[in-house]
Amino acid sequence: MSILRLTDPAPVSFSSAQEAIDANSHNAADGFTRVYVSPELDGWTLVVGRWCDPCDRKRSDSVLRMCEELSARYGQAHAYYYGAQGTGSAWLIAERGTAVRRYCETDEAEDHYLTLGEPLPYERHRRQELGLSPDWDAATESQEDEDEWAWVANDLAPEIAAELGVSPLTLTAETTVSGTGVLARTPYPQF
Repeated sequence: MSILRLTDPAPVSFSSAQEAIDANSHNAADGFTRVYVSPELDGWTLVVGRWCDPCDRKRSDSVLRMCEELSARYGQAHAYYYGAQGTGSAWLIAERGTAVRRYCETDEAEDHYLTLGEPLPYERHRRQELGLSPDWDAATESQEDEDEWAWVANDLAPEIAAELGVSPLTLTAETTVSGTGVLARTPYPQF
């Protein structure tokens, strides 16, 4: 919480936090003001809220810096966006203080400008499953291959989160939990 400069933590259940974060996320004025900081879940702490979106045009640079800073301290930090209503996916993976991958598939024309680093092993694996080249360049890829990848990548963030750490969509009664989750204020518009 101190690295992210979060304040006013209030203990809250996951379901109550989800309601609060959902309400905030759909309100343009408040969308970046609060996040949910989970208890430790299988060794990971989740920070959930629109403020952490790696593909948001207002926040992408700040989220990149946050992940790099967190990964310098903890070894790894990830940021994800998943639009459960079919609005896309994005992932940002930082290790030891450096962003190693950022990819956005949200049907926005500027998505490709946010791409950083080489495809993750999981991305390559999924492309091979589709019969696509595991290494690709969007500038030379056929429109059909590009469309097929976009269709799959649109829903890929939860799979990548589960593969590399923990996804909030795959939590079960067997998930090891330590601590208490809190709803906290962000330093938005700074950081």
